[in-house]
Amino acid sequence: MRPQPTASLTVLGIETSCDETAAGVVRRGPDGHVEVLSSIVLSQVKDHAPFGGVVPEIAARAHVEAIDAVIKAAMTEAGLGFDDLDGVAATAGPGLVGGVMVGLSAGKAISLARSLPLIAVNHLEGHAISARLAADIAYPYLLLLISGGHCQLLDVEGVGRCTRLGTTIDDAAGEAFDKIAKALGLPYPGGPALEALARNGDAGRFPLPRMLLGRAGCDFSFSGLKTAAARLAEQVRDDTDRRDLAAAVQAAIARQLAERSERAMRVYAETHGGGARRFVVAGGVAANAEVRRVLEGVAATHGFSFTAPPLAYCTDNAAMIALAGAERLALGLVDGLDAVARPRWPLDEEAALNRPTHIAGRKGAKA
Repeated sequence: MRPQPTASLTVLGIETSCDETAAGVVRRGPDGHVEVLSSIVLSQVKDHAPFGGVVPEIAARAHVEAIDAVIKAAMTEAGLGFDDLDGVAATAGPGLVGGVMVGLSAGKAISLARSLPLIAVNHLEGHAISARLAADIAYPYLLLLISGGHCQLLDVEGVGRCTRLGTTIDDAAGEAFDKIAKALGLPYPGGPALEALARNGDAGRFPLPRMLLGRAGCDFSFSGLKTAAARLAEQVRDDTDRRDLAAAVQAAIARQLAERSERAMRVYAETHGGGARRFVVAGGVAANAEVRRVLEGVAATHGFSFTAPPLAYCTDNAAMIALAGAERLALGLVDGLDAVARPRWPLDEEAALNRPTHIAGRKGAKA
């Protein structure tokens, strides 16, 4: 057991894995209490909207143009200078590698210039502990990580100690939201637009497939749902049809998330006995109100507490990267200036390699 620090740790976090340039400062107390001193997020939505999705080259160039000003704004909001920091953390993957390189290079430059420890953070680990930014949640807990590129159920024992219980075998929930939204003619980003359209819709009007029904384990699949919904989208005739299909899609995604989470809760309860029944939902899709409502009900049914980050910490942000960095720094886990940007970086690398759901390419195991 590593000794815990006797003083607070203040860490600057940098996040550039996709289409947000973000920087934030977090202070972690010796008792583990977290204080967010700043969180600056500069969105690139307007840059990518004409293309209906993120263009990697545009994203990387935008990060280069914005990174210095965003870091300066985060330090100013925190009321600190670089000499007040105990470390600098930067996303090192997974993500669009051109963007990841921008943020990681900025972190390395600050680390070298100010003689600060560098912590290369897994973006998914940032999401995994993001709920701790606003709530004192003790480890361990069961995590449902749902974002645009990832959909996983994990047993989270702490930083660097995540065990995969289930993952998507094809598309992620957020990807399904975005691609079905595009088929419905909704603007980018599609997930929030589909949620808004679904508010007054009849979720029972359009039948959609229930993927992996009866299949053992906790894995997910959304490709069949995505294909079926896209075909139905070609047949909609008016705004009522579009609202009803959007509501049906949202309900179907929430249903599968709930069904697989129920399975994971049973596995988790067997592993942890009668204690530590905490269920955390994080990632961009956790911002969807209907998904939250359904999952909160599942947690209550199975005797789990339910926690999700505030909406500002569901989507990509640097406060979660700073927190992951502070928790790693508290354990003495730091990285050298030779840390590399990784397009793929599973939280549970052993499971990803030994029980892959996707064939590993030369860039490594996917999830």
